[in-house]
Amino acid sequence: MKVKSLFLSPFSIVVPARFSAFFVLFLLVGCTSLPIEQMPAKSYNHRVQFLVMHFTAIDYERSVNALVKGPYVSSHYLIPERFDDSYPDEELKVLQLVDEQNRAWHAGRSYWQGRKALNDQSIGIEIVNVPQCEREMGHHFSDPHNGNEHGDGRLCIFPDFDPEQIALLVKLSKDILARHPDIGPTQVIGHSDITPSRKNDPGPRFPWYQLYKEGIGAWYDNDTVNDYWQQFTKASPSLGLIQRALRTYGYGIQETGRMDAQTLDTLSAFQMHFLPWHVSGEATDKTAATLFALIDKYFPKEIAPLMERYKKEQTAVPEAEFVEPLGQVDSHFPEPEPSERVLVNDRRSFQAYAGQGEIIIDSLDAEFADIYVNGDQLNIQQPFAPEAQYRYSLARRTHDGLNQLRVENVRPEGASIRVRIPYPTLQQSADNQYDFSALDKLINSEIEQGYPGAVLLVVKDGQVIKHSAYGNKRLYDDNGLMLPEPQQMRKDTLFDMASNTKMFATNFALMKLMTEGKLSFNDKVSDHIPEFKGQGRSAIRIKDLLNHTAGYGPEVRFFERENKFGEAFFSQNKNKTAQLLLNEVPLEIGRGLKPVYSDTGFMLLGVLVERVTGMRLDHYVESQIYEPLGLRNSKFTPLKKGFVKSQFAATEIQGNSRGGRVSFDNIRDYVLQGEVHDEKAYYSMQGVAGHAGLFSSAEDMAVLTQILLNRGGYGEQQIFAPSVLDQFTKASDMDITLGLGWRRAGNGERRWHFGPYASSQAIGHTGWTGTVTVVDPEYDLAIVLLTNRRHTPVVNLEDDLYGFTGDDFELGRYGSIVSLIYESVISR
Repeated sequence: MKVKSLFLSPFSIVVPARFSAFFVLFLLVGCTSLPIEQMPAKSYNHRVQFLVMHFTAIDYERSVNALVKGPYVSSHYLIPERFDDSYPDEELKVLQLVDEQNRAWHAGRSYWQGRKALNDQSIGIEIVNVPQCEREMGHHFSDPHNGNEHGDGRLCIFPDFDPEQIALLVKLSKDILARHPDIGPTQVIGHSDITPSRKNDPGPRFPWYQLYKEGIGAWYDNDTVNDYWQQFTKASPSLGLIQRALRTYGYGIQETGRMDAQTLDTLSAFQMHFLPWHVSGEATDKTAATLFALIDKYFPKEIAPLMERYKKEQTAVPEAEFVEPLGQVDSHFPEPEPSERVLVNDRRSFQAYAGQGEIIIDSLDAEFADIYVNGDQLNIQQPFAPEAQYRYSLARRTHDGLNQLRVENVRPEGASIRVRIPYPTLQQSADNQYDFSALDKLINSEIEQGYPGAVLLVVKDGQVIKHSAYGNKRLYDDNGLMLPEPQQMRKDTLFDMASNTKMFATNFALMKLMTEGKLSFNDKVSDHIPEFKGQGRSAIRIKDLLNHTAGYGPEVRFFERENKFGEAFFSQNKNKTAQLLLNEVPLEIGRGLKPVYSDTGFMLLGVLVERVTGMRLDHYVESQIYEPLGLRNSKFTPLKKGFVKSQFAATEIQGNSRGGRVSFDNIRDYVLQGEVHDEKAYYSMQGVAGHAGLFSSAEDMAVLTQILLNRGGYGEQQIFAPSVLDQFTKASDMDITLGLGWRRAGNGERRWHFGPYASSQAIGHTGWTGTVTVVDPEYDLAIVLLTNRRHTPVVNLEDDLYGFTGDDFELGRYGSIVSLIYESVISR
């Protein structure tokens, strides 16, 4: 197979033979009659500013098909390799595919040294080289931490380049540089340099140093690297400064100060170019030293401000680190900074239930102290042993509600003690004092009529007063036929929590981060995600997303090509979806005009949590919230984390197809069990999203609701501060039934959810799959009702709207069930 290049000059015109003489005469007359005089201007530059190196990742024959015959990608040059069976010639040659004066489509969406869309300004060289890249087994989609070019879920084996191939590349590059003098050393770059989150070519085996020795491209001086390394090993530069330096050199990275996906990708690309023996994506001192040495050599005017900032950051006073309290009371007595109002000092209140509670005393350097709970002095062994810890039960002194703690006479003078009182933890009710017979009768009746199943858990005054399972977790097979032996519901069955994810994952994460001082309600989203700008985005604050007043519509159906914004918004890739959320999804109304319930806003909040923490949302909430509480059944993507389908309540019978009525790319058509139902979460965010994706059990959910009743913690774990909870749950100025994310009972305006008896303080949320939560501090009551109402046949409502037969039952409507629970509690 041979490829010939054929180019017409800009003035070549092909015309029929019978008109050729006329056209020649016309052109001669035209050229001689047009008076043009050369007057060269000083202010201009050449179109070509960059030389971009690629590997093809496919063999010669497929490369030709893609670059020569294909409609979407091209390159100026192609260099084959000798050991390619598909290459037909014995001698290697350089193949020109596009004239250098024309634009080849090789760079794609790209950035380098302040310029975008580098197809317009560059020459691209494709070099045949075929790495072997694999993705983690079981990952059907990619995400920005586990499945992209540089994540843990990607394995690439890169082969060496053919020496004769590189010799041809050197000759070609020298020829190009001689004809395009505007291409400087730092403007000879790899595809991964200009688009690090999408590409890893030409890879870590590309001989950048060999090219540098031939006068092609940039490299550092070893002595300069060592000088910077000696400084940085004593005091590492901040991640924000490294991000700034990467952008100074040319990379399109935003300074966030966090190890986010863009930083992992950019550092990996830099290391593949300049430290190919050390591609980790980590901001190591050696990486920083190499980067600064390059800037020192090629951008000497830029190194001084970077080093000035480095020195200032080394002498800056660090912010006080947040220390998480171990319990609802965790204080030193006497107080180090007492008030002038004497009787407010050395006093605390704490929440407890009668017959429960514990106090933990650490004697730092004190020998004696008088400690009172609800006015009764504790009979404590004294004198305290040095550095000893004492634990005492408060069972005989506590009552339901707020209790009092007072500390006096800490001796000797100047000594102190540390006192801790954990949050209440759930207890199992010892007796059956509540009459739930009417409730059980209604639920069992609906199960007999065809409702699939439910698990109900009720918490009152710190005790689980009801925990029951009804019906079946799965009734149907993949074809919609009844199973001969349905899978019975169990009390420990796990459920797709749907939009309850917004509250018990995303909101919990945000409340924790705000307690730790890492976020504020009034922060602009762009304060933490700099690329979130344009079309009014830069004005959006975190609280606007929380109270659904940012201006977004209810949803973008990214998973469908035929979504309302067009195919450009089609995405079944988390990384692409996140970029669409940050840069492309339009605001449909003005900010702050009215609440519009929006999945889009909470998807953005999930991305915000990931950006602030440097962790994927599921990793953060599971490792920082659920696991410390001992909640082992609260997970995103649980089938990838050791769970099996039979542990879950089933949702839609034939995937997302509405009984075969709906179709889109990669649609599931089997019974969903342990896979998140929400299409945006599953297809477009790979199961981990701020609006949906959490699975949990009633027992785990009970602990999370008790944290809300405890005003922020459980046992010795504080998740968030009471003041933060108050901000999240207070009524919106625009709608009394809305808090920051939370649904509120208001004054009975949400009876369908909270029933008619809920107090004005009651909060909670619902989930499309059939889940509902109610937390009512006035009654010290929490209700967790988990059902699988979508595991029922689909019915046509109108046009393209479809419902489920489970929606017509009281169990699927929530309010009646919640009402009967309140009646049982109130009558008692």
